[in-house]
Parts: sequence; C-alpha cells; structure tokens
Amino acid sequence: MLDAVPSSRPGADASDEPVIKLAVLAVGGQGGGVLADWITDVAERNGYVAQSTSVAGVAQRTGATIYYVEMARDTGRLPVFALSPSQGDVDILIAAELMEAGRAIIRGFVTPERTTLITSSHRIAAVSEKIEPGDGRASSAKVQATAEAAAKHFIAFDMEKIAADNGTMISASLLGALAGSGALPFTRESYEQAISAGGRGVKASLAAFGASFDRARAIAGAASSETVEKPAATETGSGMKAKVSGPENLLQGWQQLAARIDALPAAVRDMAMLGLKKIVDYQDIAYGGEYLERLDKAIAVDNADSYGTDHAYALSISAAKHLANAMCYDDMIRVADLKTRSTRDRRVRREVGVKDGTVLQVTEYFHPRIEEFCGTLPAGLGSYIENRPKLAAFLDRRINRGRHIRTDSFAGFAALWFIGGLRRWRRRLLRHKVETAHLERWYDLALGHVRQDYALAVEILNCRRLIKGYSDTHARAQSKFDRVLSALDLVKGRDDAADWIRRLREAALKDEKGDMLDGALKTVASLGPHLEN
Repeated sequence: MLDAVPSSRPGADASDEPVIKLAVLAVGGQGGGVLADWITDVAERNGYVAQSTSVAGVAQRTGATIYYVEMARDTGRLPVFALSPSQGDVDILIAAELMEAGRAIIRGFVTPERTTLITSSHRIAAVSEKIEPGDGRASSAKVQATAEAAAKHFIAFDMEKIAADNGTMISASLLGALAGSGALPFTRESYEQAISAGGRGVKASLAAFGASFDRARAIAGAASSETVEKPAATETGSGMKAKVSGPENLLQGWQQLAARIDALPAAVRDMAMLGLKKIVDYQDIAYGGEYLERLDKAIAVDNADSYGTDHAYALSISAAKHLANAMCYDDMIRVADLKTRSTRDRRVRREVGVKDGTVLQVTEYFHPRIEEFCGTLPAGLGSYIENRPKLAAFLDRRINRGRHIRTDSFAGFAALWFIGGLRRWRRRLLRHKVETAHLERWYDLALGHVRQDYALAVEILNCRRLIKGYSDTHARAQSKFDRVLSALDLVKGRDDAADWIRRLREAALKDEKGDMLDGALKTVASLGPHLEN
C-alpha cells in the first residue's frame, strides 16, 4: 500500500492539523463533479472538514475542469482553505485520462517528493491531435515514463474500460483507484457509503468502484512490480477464434481464415489478424480470403532470398496494415452502414448521457456528389454517366446538395439502412472497380521495387496512409498520394530513395493545403541525376 497522507504531525497540537490537498482533472461527461462530491462526503464521514471548488476549462478538449478538494481533521477550529491548487502544493492528483495527467505535470501540480498521481491510462484525442492531417497523437509511453519520474507514487490502468464494462461513469472507477491506493486515511466502507448515499446507479457504480479498488490495491501493494499496468499481449490464433460467434456456416469460413493466419510468420500474425477482422466486418468472409491472397504475395517476397530474416518482415507487416485500409475504402454504403448500427446508437447515448428509455433524436448530414452517386451504381451504368459530362452535370445539380436525415425516424433510418444493405452487391459497383484497380497498381508498384530497394518498397506501401476520408477529402488525399509517388522516378536508384519518399509523405500529411509538399517536390526535382543499379 502507498503511504497514506498523515492525519496529524508528531508533536503538533490539535489545532495544527495538516491540510490534505487533492485535485481532480476531468472533462465534460466524465463525472468530475460527482467524484469531488463523493470525496468530500467521504472526508466528512470520517470527521474531516472539507471544501470543494472547481475551475472550468476553456472547452471540452482544450482545457479540463479542475475540481479541487481540501480537507483537514475537524478540531473545532475552521481551517483556511484555498480555492484552487498551487504548483508544488498538491498531495493527490487524479486525472480522468492519460494526457490530462501529462498536462498536470507540465503545470507543476505533480512533485516527486509529495504527489500521488492516479490516472486512467486510456486516451481521448485532444483537438490539437485531431486536426493534424497525419498521425498527431502524442506518445502515451512518454507521458507514462514522465509521470513515473515526476510523481512520488503513480497508479495507472484503464479505468474507463472498467466503468464501461459495469455500465457507469469513470468517476466510480477513479474513486475506487483513490480508495485502493491508500493515499487517504479512510476505509473502503466509507467510500462505498458515499456512493450509496447518491441513490442513482448505485449498483453499477459500486461494481466499478470495487473492480478499480482491487486493481489499484494490487498495484500499490506490489513491491516488486512496475506501477504502470502493461497492456496485455495481443491474442492470436485459437484465442481470437474462441471469441467469435455467429451462424455456423460463417463460423466455419472464419475459422478457415483464422487457420491461415496461424500459418503466417509470427511477426506478421498480429497485424494480419487485425486486418482480417476489419475486412470481414467491412464486407464478408470471401473478401477476407481476397485479403489473405494479396498478403501472401508480400510474404512470399519476404521469404525469398532471406528478406524476412534481414528485414523482420517489414514489407509484410506494412502490406497487412495498408491492404486492409485500402480494401475498406469509405463509400456511401460504408457510411450508411455505420450510421445504422446498434453499436453506434449505444455509443451516442453513452457520450451524450441519455438514459435508457429516453427518446434520442439524431440528425445525420450528407452531401453526396455525382461521383459518390455513380460509385454506387453498377460499373457499366456508372461509367456511362461519368463519360457523358452534360448528363453528369445535369444529375449533379440535383444531387450535389446537403441533406439532413433524421435516423430516429422510420423513413430516415430505412433510407440509410437500404443504402447500407447494398454492401452485398458492392463488388459489382463502379466504386469498387475503381478502387480495386488503384489498389492493384499501387501494390504491384511496391512489390516490383523489392529486389532493387527493399526499404523503398516498404515506403511505397506506407504511402497508402495518405488516402483516407470520403467525398472531397478522399479526392484531395488521392491527389497527394499521386504527387508523392510522382517523385519515384526522380529518386529511385539513390541510396536515400526511401528516405525521400518518406519525407514527401510526411510533408503531405502535415499540410492540408499541400504547400509543404510543393516545396519538398521542388527540392527533389533539384537533385542531381541518380545512378541506375
């Protein structure tokens, strides 16, 4: 157990009780206010005087609300409490997600000689991370390493998952972690009494509290183990197959595909299994077979001439990832399918805090272009319209406008459900024909460079991450993809060819307008002639 904050100092009189200072950082919807009230209630049940204040953040993901609690043993004299935390003067810091813990460290609220830092290890992407065209996510590993060094005691595990598994808010899990840490001199029963006194959702909250309490106690009391819970290894093979359920005929098909995953090189299996799951969810079992057939081509090249040994199957791993993304392109069918799934309704209800049985009105926005409309037509008919500009323009004037569709109404839901149901005919549609042709050109281009430059082949595969999104976003992304690979003839044959393609790709990802990519392409064009192998 962690050292609890002392209730009194040796040699001090009863009027000199120390003040325990606790801060909670949480964003909207995480129950930070409820957590602060619970902590205050627990303190008062144990003969303490407590005060709770809050300082609101700027917005949901540009600044968390700080709930600040100060408490001291009741000696008959009221202590003077502060209204907000000060740098270097916090005993316990609770963060509702990992990056909030990092921000607390930056702001000086966490000190190595004093502070117990308790945080959920799950992530909520900040606005600055979401607006980055590429991968703008901050490194969770760096934050955890910094937290271990910055705090006297550090407890982190996925408290959001515990809360979700028990059907409640993360505030209950955070309270359980606080109680289990032993950072406050209060009994478990007093925490549970505070939860029960609320009278709403008590059973679910107590279940999450108990699970989190046990986890935190195990971490705090494990003298020889690391404080931060390590993520569980990804399951492969039979472990994954055992969790799949469905009709018998589909299960047999899935098991056959999973058996093929088990036969792949060990380094490739995890990524291949993730890709296969995405493919089958997107389309069907047969589409999963197509995915593995394409992946086998990269593995065959990796196995030839000891490429797999020399390069740790980097080509195959990249192929497993980017083939899945390329085959699961976003189209009108995919968008409609996702918006009519029951899992989405549950997620929306959870995020906005709607109780079961309450009517929830959801309005979806669609703005299809003529390209999306033709893409959902049979390949012949779609091509016929696209090849006739006047006809395409005539139809576009009637199609290309924003539409608000109420999916809580029968008509709105039925319309999207019908479009999503076109999935079974997707392989016959124009969009699939176009995407498949583009995929094959890209994949053949990458595999064709393996013998001359293995690293360059891997970077060509990685360029597929440039293509993402739907409608205009997809068109801009594909334009960037084509522009990056247009430099291939200028750099291939150079020792640093792979590095140049990687730099161009990163420039394209960082700048939505493409100005950085334009400058990088001009730099490539100014390079001297390369030497042919």
